Amino acid sequence: MKKFNTSPISGMQEFLPSTQAIFDQIKAKIGRVYHCHGFQHIETPTIDRNEILFAKAGGDTEKQIYRVIKTDESADASTEALRFDHTVPLARYIVEHESNISFPFRVTQIGRNFRGERSQKGRFREFYQCDVDVIGRNDLSITYDAQVIYTFYEALRSFVKVPIKIRINNRKFLNGILEALELSDKSADIYSIIDHSEKVPAEKTTEALKEIGLSEENVVKITTLINAHGTYQNIESLGFDNEGLKELKTVYSELESLGIADSVEIDLKIVRGLDYYTGTVFEGLLPDYPAVGSIGGGGRYDNLASNYTDQKFPGVGASIGLSRLFYILQENNLIDETTVKPIDTAIIPLGEASRKAAYDLAAKLRESGKIVDVILADRKLGDLMKHAVEIAKEGIVVGENEVKSGNYQVKDFSTSENKPLKF
Repeated sequence: MKKFNTSPISGMQEFLPSTQAIFDQIKAKIGRVYHCHGFQHIETPTIDRNEILFAKAGGDTEKQIYRVIKTDESADASTEALRFDHTVPLARYIVEHESNISFPFRVTQIGRNFRGERSQKGRFREFYQCDVDVIGRNDLSITYDAQVIYTFYEALRSFVKVPIKIRINNRKFLNGILEALELSDKSADIYSIIDHSEKVPAEKTTEALKEIGLSEENVVKITTLINAHGTYQNIESLGFDNEGLKELKTVYSELESLGIADSVEIDLKIVRGLDYYTGTVFEGLLPDYPAVGSIGGGGRYDNLASNYTDQKFPGVGASIGLSRLFYILQENNLIDETTVKPIDTAIIPLGEASRKAAYDLAAKLRESGKIVDVILADRKLGDLMKHAVEIAKEGIVVGENEVKSGNYQVKDFSTSENKPLKF
């Protein structure tokens, strides 16, 4: 009988070893794609100063930041907090190490972040994010936006086996439109309404726009924009021309050159919730599973480091929220969890006399790159084999005859076939 509640607290994930092995494989695939596209790996601290994290959080995110409180201080005295993403700590990292970095700096971070999300399915308070960013000094070509989107798409494609759609937009385009409509003073509210428009009925979006003081005419114009999507030509036909539209055309054309235009759609609903985005914004989704929503995204941030330095370090980044995406794939039966075992080879020595040979065999297999478990439990052979089948892909029994002959049989648990062990 349990003495305490031992279940994970709400909003936290933990897996059995077989599921953890699948999660780790996916994480490794993402990291491999990032590295193949030229991104260098770094890690930033999980805890940072309040002035660093709060400087660029904004919106709902600021309300979700976990403060770090020492046992001898009050909440008001806290000066540190848990990071809520990788991008803000990256800005601090760039400012701290800029004299030792070669720009443009292509960088990847994969690790845990923390937000006080409201408890619900698929939303976690501790979660893995897999990020790529390109940072420039003073300027950064808009073509890097397409490079990051392409890397993001290729990383998803390495393990997601259903169609993927990337939706892109540009905040400068929307800013220019709001300026032309003399609505710049309401841009924050309008962005928030657009950002939530897919989650509520259309009439609620219309009502929300009216509540912040928009005229009937402007409500119609904004709702028309919200529903606009497709190719660059579709968006151009709306009749608004500004710098943001030109950037959209450049990014879309570059993605055509990279060969993924069929998986890309311009969608003016995509604005992203974080306040630091200044230009290109994008999100990934699974068209066959529209209810799951965004499976990752990112965008351009030209002023992220402005709170920490007078120098300009524009950047563009993408993030795959792996914890949420893994949950989505599991919920929709898009992961075959029966094919991955955490152990390659389980070795079963029969008695103490066989242990030395089992240890030597395990050492050789590990040298060849195998993950090996030597099972030492004092049980019947049938029970030991049952345990081996649960944790490993293959098994080797080491008995007196095997030790004398030096010949070992490997049993493939997926086919039940035996074959001689060869190095």
